[in-house]
Amino acid sequence: MTDPSPHLPYGTPDAPRIAVRGEAVLDVDPEIARLGVTVTARGTDRRTALEDLTRRNTAVLDLVKSYGEAVEQLETGSFSVSPELGKFGRGERVRAYHGQVRVTVELGDFTVLGELASRLASLELTRVDGPWWGLRPASPAYGKARRRAVEQAVERAREYATALGSELVALLELADEGAEEARPYPVAAPGMMRAAGYGGGAPESVPALDLEPQRQTVRAAVLARFTMAPPSL
Repeated sequence: MTDPSPHLPYGTPDAPRIAVRGEAVLDVDPEIARLGVTVTARGTDRRTALEDLTRRNTAVLDLVKSYGEAVEQLETGSFSVSPELGKFGRGERVRAYHGQVRVTVELGDFTVLGELASRLASLELTRVDGPWWGLRPASPAYGKARRRAVEQAVERAREYATALGSELVALLELADEGAEEARPYPVAAPGMMRAAGYGGGAPESVPALDLEPQRQTVRAAVLARFTMAPPSL
């Protein structure tokens, strides 16, 4: 059976359609900061390399955990021990073993961030990268941006209708821009801080780095379609 009222994407003279785009861009303070910590070890035999790596990794974990609730997440990303082969001579002769552990630290309390970064960087054969500033997945900033994008779409559509001496009648469709397209999430750009410690151990007192939070940009865009009353042209 044929539909008596077929879909007309551009509306009709009796029910003209308005299609608009609403967008919002907000600059907000970050909610979390991440540090990447890489611990390394090198030994002439596998056991020595593993023992040194275990000791240094434990020192990093103990130091991070000592900051209590300021640390929201602590994760070990990867672990590796690999042999280094000699360049000369016959056969596969192992010169040394290299070990590495990567740890990610996420903090919500920025007052201790600089101090922790400095103390981590002062540890033996420990490299610190970051900070990477960001927002939590459920941050209210995302909802605020989406609401503003919708408000802008309604305001823009109403302005068009008013310019024609008409008014909006109904909302037909509202969708996130690109909702039907697969788009990867953007990766946050790292900060400029990078440090590595090569000494024997952390000094008792380490100057704390002054790390200023980087403002985060939150964007939202929607596509909206409305019908309006027939204008008097």
